[in-house]
Amino acid sequence: MSNISSLAFVHPEAQIGKDVVIEPFAYIDRNVEIGEGTVVMPYATVLFGARIGKNCTIFPHATISAIPQDLKFRGEESLAIIGDRTSVRECVTVNRGTASRGETAVGSDCLLMAYSHVAHDCVLKDFVILGNATQLAGEVEIDDYAILSGGTLVHQFSRIGAHTMIQGGSKVPKDIPPYTMVGREPLTYVGLNFVGLRRRGFSSEVINSIQDVYRYLYLAGYNTTQALERIENELPETKERNHIIDFVKNSSRGIIRGNMEG
Repeated sequence: MSNISSLAFVHPEAQIGKDVVIEPFAYIDRNVEIGEGTVVMPYATVLFGARIGKNCTIFPHATISAIPQDLKFRGEESLAIIGDRTSVRECVTVNRGTASRGETAVGSDCLLMAYSHVAHDCVLKDFVILGNATQLAGEVEIDDYAILSGGTLVHQFSRIGAHTMIQGGSKVPKDIPPYTMVGREPLTYVGLNFVGLRRRGFSSEVINSIQDVYRYLYLAGYNTTQALERIENELPETKERNHIIDFVKNSSRGIIRGNMEG
């Protein structure tokens, strides 16, 4: 049995899982699915096309699955997907997708802090943290365990790699490779995300091997093509080395620049 307040509006066609709590003045539209154990707090709005996983918490005044802020949107059916155990804090907005991808997807175990915005067709993997008032433009991709500190602004189509840490107030114009810490103005590579990597069980040996890759890529004075060639020819093959190489080679916007003083 779910606990649905008589003061909430829940469309009769909405699919509500077991043990869901919907508190007073929440609004649940049609074509919505909410997984078991999720809590929807007062004044939260869950609109057409939302798919919310298990054991999430949707805080007051959050809006999930509003139509995209994209003038190309023509009313097509699309989704906004939230994974399991994700917290969507006060006044967060997660827009649904457009014909481009058909869905906006936020993974499991994420934290979207107050006033953050996830635009149409974004893809956030698992354990992502968006700091307060962080704003993602359309079709941004963020890999596992990335942390975007408060007030970060991300340009559309940008990709942010796994285990990255972005300084608060940053403007992200290009792709950010995995395992890095970035900051300053304009945004540059400032080192590895050492604290995050250690917290997630990366050994000192693996961290050192990642650092070797970035010495070639950012600190040795090579252009990107030269750096990749030397990395592939001179550094031992590891999962992390290959991940970085693949990320950089597949970057359509190009990666952020280095800082030779870093």
